Amino acid sequence: MPRPCPNRPYEPVCLHMRWRSSSQTLFLNLMKEPKMIELALQGGGSHGAFTWGVLDRLLEDDRILIEGISGTSAGAMNAVVVADGLDRGGKEGAREALARFWTGVSEAGRFSPFQRTPLDRLQGRWTLDNSPGYIFFDLLSRMVSPYQINPMNINPLRDLIAELVDFEHVRHAEGIKLFVAATNVRTGKQKIFRREEMTADMVMASACLPTIFQAVEIDGEAYWDGGYMGNPALFPLVEECRARDLVIVQINPIVRQRIPRKAADIMNRLNEITFNTSLIKEIRSLSLLKKLIEVGDLEEESYKDALFHRINADVELEPLGVSSKVNVEWAFLKHLHDVGYRITEAWLKENFKHLGKRSTLDVESAYLH
Repeated sequence: MPRPCPNRPYEPVCLHMRWRSSSQTLFLNLMKEPKMIELALQGGGSHGAFTWGVLDRLLEDDRILIEGISGTSAGAMNAVVVADGLDRGGKEGAREALARFWTGVSEAGRFSPFQRTPLDRLQGRWTLDNSPGYIFFDLLSRMVSPYQINPMNINPLRDLIAELVDFEHVRHAEGIKLFVAATNVRTGKQKIFRREEMTADMVMASACLPTIFQAVEIDGEAYWDGGYMGNPALFPLVEECRARDLVIVQINPIVRQRIPRKAADIMNRLNEITFNTSLIKEIRSLSLLKKLIEVGDLEEESYKDALFHRINADVELEPLGVSSKVNVEWAFLKHLHDVGYRITEAWLKENFKHLGKRSTLDVESAYLH
């Protein structure tokens, strides 16, 4: 006959201990179970190295599982590199792939005419506003189209993507959902390319600035940069992923306190507003849907009640002008990576406990007012 439990005279010790042990095991398993998130990655040229740092820290954390990524332009490049790396070697493979890609970007731009002047280097400025090569090309692109400047449509960035990313691995990376946005030139509508069909041309379509590159043609349709219609696209994540936590990795500042007065500053601010407009519109729509769910006018089953989060570095990125987005010096890319890694480290310490429970982004104040 089993020995009775001292505190529970009518319950055998073995049964009590077995119950306590199984409860502890269940609790520990729940604690160890990773939290699933979705990532929305903005585009922004070389500022995408900030996103590299964010991804590097998230992939390093065993408590985080990335279910899906939506990316535009540089965000799309980061997304396919992650998918390729995950399929090859899991999270560590993805981290290595990101480091290899951004190293390759820097190497490819080593002899670019877009270089900082000695004075800018001396004063620690990352922008190319004073670079003769950048100034000349900027003026030329306003007067002559890429079809005239580059009739052979030579694009070293496409060659780099094709060399460093194995799209067979991307298409077969079943552990992650992938969405890349581009803008249909003919219709002006957004086009979403998915992981199962992903090619280098689709990524380049998402990053095709029409003043610099010829439109990318896919299946008879011409595409420009996805940032005009979705930077990044949020609805595919909400509609096709199970995770509730949607984390926006934002590169372009929403607010600037000072009114731009110089021509370069005006163009920089215009660029930011243009590429934030689609994000603000989607956030507004999703916020409305969330309110309808809360008041009961929309069934929660018919549309996921998303939780919004944001990782950004306005203080660090705001001083950088639009010209710095074509600066691919390794020191600059590594600086942006380190900023992204550090910001994400702090974000996780403060907000990890809230994942799956509540939004940490105040959508109203950040985007709507």
